[in-house]
Amino acid sequence: MSAEAERALRLLEARGETLAVAESLTGGLVAAAVTAVPGASTVFRGSVTAYATELKARLLGVDEALLRARGAVDPEVARQMAQGVRRELGAEWGVATTGVAGPEPQDGRPVGTVYVAVAGPRGGKSAALRLNGGRADIRMESVRRVFGLLVGELGGDRRAQDTEQNGET
Repeated sequence: MSAEAERALRLLEARGETLAVAESLTGGLVAAAVTAVPGASTVFRGSVTAYATELKARLLGVDEALLRARGAVDPEVARQMAQGVRRELGAEWGVATTGVAGPEPQDGRPVGTVYVAVAGPRGGKSAALRLNGGRADIRMESVRRVFGLLVGELGGDRRAQDTEQNGET
């Protein structure tokens, strides 16, 4: 895990830019991976773990009508979470995770449905993932994938965006 986080932080540091994190299903694992990297304080602004749906609206500015209509497990929710944490914590870059780690489906979405997103100075990107494995596997792979998406957006190693591992569709 630390290799992906470290690569992202080194790219941010080289650019003189900062990062903020919004998490749901990963429950703080993305922020933990960031802060495990020595020197993370040079780029990391902070994080919001908005596990409860209403906190996504209140703390991150996710549209309440969107949450009512589609639920929290949605690509647009992930995008708005990344944009919101970037704005609220004053960072150049925001990343977000939302999805279903299990053991039960949520919002009509099966276990393993995950959305990760990145928001930056010139827009952003999201990825829909269909991950296999148990709860811990899904959460850890979500962390890896959000860093891969960030590295790709920062112009880093394109191999980080591999779409064939762990059952992604």
